[in-house]
Amino acid sequence: MTVQRMDHVGIIVGDLAGAIEFFVELGLEVQGPMTVEGRLVDRIVGLEGVRNDVAFVRTPDGHGQLELIQFHAPPMEEGDPRAPANTAGLRHITFAVDDIDDVLGRLQARGAELVGELVNYEDSYWLCYVRGPEGIIVELAEKIG
Repeated sequence: MTVQRMDHVGIIVGDLAGAIEFFVELGLEVQGPMTVEGRLVDRIVGLEGVRNDVAFVRTPDGHGQLELIQFHAPPMEEGDPRAPANTAGLRHITFAVDDIDDVLGRLQARGAELVGELVNYEDSYWLCYVRGPEGIIVELAEKIG
């Protein structure tokens, strides 16, 4: 048996509304939020007394989505929102964009910070890393030509 597709990536956030706003500004479409709790949820995630709010944000083509999760119980474990790009674990997610300057400007207006620089990578892509809410690193990629 083979994998059919990657369905989504889950991201734990402390401020669900702020994370939704960031990804909507990026151009994703929101579905939700909704509250999830109960014994089945406890069993799935291996925790007791789980209660969280969840929203999915989906790319306009419908092929990629993120699950944004804010835990109310048990409380969220703090991570390092300033972790550098070479820290073990999931470090960034990448979105192809049409106008990187426009997207970067809109995200920076909402408090996102460039991690490094906007770079012309071998005349094939404009690329940059942006640190958004909760320290999430988003790579923006605009194909050149």
